[in-house]
Amino acid sequence: MRKLHLYYGYGKGKTTSVIGLAIRALGAGQRVAIVQFDKGYDGQNEHYSERKILRELKEKLGYPIELVPTGAERMMPDGTFRFKNEAQDFAEAERGLEASRAFIESGELDLLILDEGLAAVAYNLISKETLLALIDLWEERDRPCELVISGHKIWDELAERVDLITEMRKVKHYFDQGTPARLGIEF
Repeated sequence: MRKLHLYYGYGKGKTTSVIGLAIRALGAGQRVAIVQFDKGYDGQNEHYSERKILRELKEKLGYPIELVPTGAERMMPDGTFRFKNEAQDFAEAERGLEASRAFIESGELDLLILDEGLAAVAYNLISKETLLALIDLWEERDRPCELVISGHKIWDELAERVDLITEMRKVKHYFDQGTPARLGIEF
C-alpha cells in the first residue's frame, strides 16, 4: 500500500530530503513528479540548484521525472524579497494544485512530491481544506502513488491522516549569526 509522508518544521533539510527520496525512486526505476509551491521560475533566473540537475535527469538522461515549479518571482531586481502575496501568487498556487490533481488522477506515477505544500497553507496561498481535499482525492483513487508533502507547519487533522511524519527542528543555524544562504547548500 502506498503511504502519505510529511516532512515539516523550521529546520533545514525538508526539500533536501524529498529530493533525495525522488533520486532514490528514480534509481529504482520509478516514475516521479515534483510539484514545488511558491518556488517560481521565470525561465531565466533559477534560484534552486537542485532543479538544474533534475531537468538534466529528464532531458539529457531520460529519467521519468516531471518537475512543476510554481510561484511568482519574489526576488526583486534590487535584491530585496517580496513577502506580500499578490494575485499571481494565488494563481500559481492553483496551477500547482491542478498539476497535483492531474498527477493523482492519471495513476501513472509511483511517487508524487508536493514540495512546500504545507508552506502554501501556512502562507495562505491555499487553504487547509484544499490540501485535505487533495489527500481525499488521493485516497479515493486508492493511493495510486506514494504522496510526500513538505513545509513548515502541520495541524492535528492532517497529522491523524498520514503514515509518516518527520520533523526538521532547528537547534542551531548559522543564519542566526548573519550567514546568508549559500549556493549548493541552501539553494
